[in-house]
Amino acid sequence: MNLNTITAIKRPTSADEIGEWRDGYAWIAGGTWLFSTPQVRTDTLIDLQSLGWPALQASDDGLEIAATCTLAELTRFNAPQEWKAAPLFKMCCESLLASFKVWNAATVGGNICMSLPAGSLISLTASLEGVYTLWPRGAEPRKVPAVAFVTGNNKNVLRPGELLRSIHLPAKALSKRFAFRRASLTHLGRSAIIVIGTVGAGDLVLTVTAATERPFQIHFERLPDEYTLRKALNAVIPDAAYFNDVHGSASYKRHLTYYFAEQVRAELLQGAQQ
Repeated sequence: MNLNTITAIKRPTSADEIGEWRDGYAWIAGGTWLFSTPQVRTDTLIDLQSLGWPALQASDDGLEIAATCTLAELTRFNAPQEWKAAPLFKMCCESLLASFKVWNAATVGGNICMSLPAGSLISLTASLEGVYTLWPRGAEPRKVPAVAFVTGNNKNVLRPGELLRSIHLPAKALSKRFAFRRASLTHLGRSAIIVIGTVGAGDLVLTVTAATERPFQIHFERLPDEYTLRKALNAVIPDAAYFNDVHGSASYKRHLTYYFAEQVRAELLQGAQQ
């Protein structure tokens, strides 16, 4: 789509070059959403690709993912063998309704900052205990846990002009075993629910996304039984957190949450006993 309201494009070599933020500015990375709909309140695009951030940087501490990393780059990443949860990268990217063309343009940061319930890169980074580095305008960087970044449907903690710089996934989380469940009303449609469980030394981290307006996460010190899991889901996720839309009713999504959570628990328990 042509954006006929744009009068200027900035290509900074440092984010500090954008010192003051005003109405009409918009960061652009892949632009797959920006160019999909009229942007009548935007007159200036600020191109993040000109900053030249390395897409992926692996270390003993984990993986640093630049906000400008594309879905294609993430799925092609050759992870260390001990990072047993790395297959989640491709599984979560494939949970998006996107063509191969979009994969080569859409960015991890863009999907996260849109903060839609079905943003499966939110699912990925929350389930792997990610931490986001945010760059405000005229202030020191701050860090926010991935699970706390999204506050509602298309809502997050970003302040005006604030920039998502990178996502850190710790090696400890990447080394965990995982189980993944997803459902959609159509074969290539938006996710109605994503449930991801990860286990390390007997603990369980269960993350629910897509069925709710924001991520919900439950930590268990050890793998629970079915009753304990259901009780925890009842306590942590209120009924009002499930929402109705064309991809499923709130009651349908709540039912799938309990159904998939038990499948995830059983799968991870079976793996622990082998």
